[in-house]
Amino acid sequence: MNRDQKFFDMYTLVIGVLVLVMMALFIVATKMSDVTQDVYTSTSEEYLASVEERLRPVGSVSLPGDEANASKPQVAEAPKPEPVATSLTGPQVFNEACIACHGGGIGGAPTLSDTANWAPRIEQGLETLRSHAIDGYAGSTGYMPPKGARMDLSDQEIYDAIDYMLGEVP
Repeated sequence: MNRDQKFFDMYTLVIGVLVLVMMALFIVATKMSDVTQDVYTSTSEEYLASVEERLRPVGSVSLPGDEANASKPQVAEAPKPEPVATSLTGPQVFNEACIACHGGGIGGAPTLSDTANWAPRIEQGLETLRSHAIDGYAGSTGYMPPKGARMDLSDQEIYDAIDYMLGEVP
């Protein structure tokens, strides 16, 4: 027998077996779908009810002039809680706000260890220091933003920070 003829016979046999396997799988899949899909036919009341439940709108819209449905609870806006007012101490204010400039001398701000720069400021008096810290100050040696750019701090917290810094200057 010819080698080519053997190849074509074997090829035809393999293709024939694959076609038979495919037809068997198709028949099994058709039978399985008939068995499993009987529950979900369009005539089944249970199926229609489950589809209607899934497609039901979550809410409804009431337009002005429409009568509101009294059976449904009306959602009221929750009251907003009042913020708790806490006062920071002098060291806390210094460590949260003042240290940004007074820690490294940025913008001409005297550091706590720089007695020479603090002396002329202290000579002006406590009220002047407090006024410059609250209202801001632009001088020849630098710039002090109002409240150290922390407008959320109260005047008393700024005063406490000034007292703390003056207590730390050697």
